[in-house]
Amino acid sequence: MLDSDSLETLIEAVRKLDEGFQALPSYSPDVPGGERLTEILHEAAARLHDNYPYFHPLYAGQMLKPPHPVARLAYALTMYVNPNNHALDGGRATSAMEKEAVAEIAAMFGWREHLGHLCGGGTLANLEALWVAGQLRPGKTILASQQAHYTHSRISAVLQLPFESVPVDARGKMDMSALAKRLGKGDVGTVVATLGTTAIGSVDPLPAILELQRQHGFRIHADAAYGGYFALLESLEADATKAFAQVAHSDSIVIDPHKHGLQPYGCGCVLFRDPAVGKLYKHDSPYTYFSSAELHLGEISLECSRPGAAAAALWATQRLLPLIRGGAMAESLQRSRNAALKLYARLRRDPAFISAFPPELDIVVFAPRAASFSESSALSRQVFSEAAKLDLHLAVAELPAALWRAHNPDLREDRKTLTCLRSVLMKPEHLDWIDAIWERLQSAARAALSAAPRSTTA
Repeated sequence: MLDSDSLETLIEAVRKLDEGFQALPSYSPDVPGGERLTEILHEAAARLHDNYPYFHPLYAGQMLKPPHPVARLAYALTMYVNPNNHALDGGRATSAMEKEAVAEIAAMFGWREHLGHLCGGGTLANLEALWVAGQLRPGKTILASQQAHYTHSRISAVLQLPFESVPVDARGKMDMSALAKRLGKGDVGTVVATLGTTAIGSVDPLPAILELQRQHGFRIHADAAYGGYFALLESLEADATKAFAQVAHSDSIVIDPHKHGLQPYGCGCVLFRDPAVGKLYKHDSPYTYFSSAELHLGEISLECSRPGAAAAALWATQRLLPLIRGGAMAESLQRSRNAALKLYARLRRDPAFISAFPPELDIVVFAPRAASFSESSALSRQVFSEAAKLDLHLAVAELPAALWRAHNPDLREDRKTLTCLRSVLMKPEHLDWIDAIWERLQSAARAALSAAPRSTTA
């Protein structure tokens, strides 16, 4: 099941790469322990068996998507040179590739002018965005929804900026009445609009946040780490479509190519609408930036050393799969969304399950039907375990009662949260595997119910 045919392509590409250095005197690299390479790699392969099959369509749990073969191969090819995209001396070709790839991501959101770069992931990308926000709005409060990623509160603490959570509505989106009330108190510097929450895939109402910005003058940071690539789709619900259509009016954007961008970990990206924020990064190095008058990416990044291989992998992927509506990348995302909608439709029809709301992107949350929150929560964990026995791997999430109340009024609220099942259908192959997933899910539910106490199944 693991692709090995493409290794021939890698060998050919390595030969092509080697041709570019033929003018150098030949040498024999010193490889300590080289005689044991095969032994150690076989041992590593055996150790890696202790993983869930993240690459397989029956893994439908957390946000784990295999990189595209071209990304994996381009990364491996570049590792023969191992460039560092901090300064041009360390990564000339890959720095240029990074600038091109990042410009293509910015263009996907409608930005021709921007400042941005790759980084280790969404956490570091959000750190940079909020660091810039704190520099421009010193001491001002950061607001994000209760369903926003927990990294925002932690980052705010690191930056010593006040942070507050804003309540969400029944769809898990930032509540605009609550936001307006909080803004009325003043002292807010930045509002984080999450375009695809990592728990349930909800998209905050960015147009309404922009309207409030016109009244109160705060910065808007769009955390599109998970959902950003869905800007390529034309089939989202009306509210999500409007949000993605307005993302160009944000002050900063974060997106994670190592999620829906088909990249290896870690590859995040931070973008700023105003290139002038680059002055905030200004620093001097006694030895790094003197080889060229061109921009060194380390001059606009809080990180120093960064892998040029990540830039080469992203560049190669976007050369193969351009970030355009109607293209192959968009079609892949559409298949993931269709898989989520198909699973949701089956859950709604089956009396053994409850669900909250239709997926806005490709994340589905659901739970076994029971008399109370506590009984349903216990069954969720049992279904999770039973499904794993059938090689179907889901995830478990703890979500507030308010997200379930409106859609399941008969469920007794004997606790403040419901432990539910969560499925991230982010592989395009998931659409072809919905029947197999559904069959295993039903079997797991039957096994869980048969093992449950009598009161649970009443």
